[in-house]
Amino acid sequence: MNQPSLDVLLDMVDSRYTLVVVSAKRARQLTELFQTNESELPGKPVTTALHELLRGKVRYRRLKAGIK
Repeated sequence: MNQPSLDVLLDMVDSRYTLVVVSAKRARQLTELFQTNESELPGKPVTTALHELLRGKVRYRRLKAGIK
């Protein structure tokens, strides 16, 4: 399998939902970046975002601490 393992990715974030949100936001950033440069993305944007998260190139910060 070419994609990073879910178990490894979940160790890098606090929940599955955070993983989905972080990877989706980064995928959108990559898509916009490559569209403005008029170049082609080397792979699928979500897969690229997950690989970047795995390598530590993507960070996130929680703004709120849970449900009140």
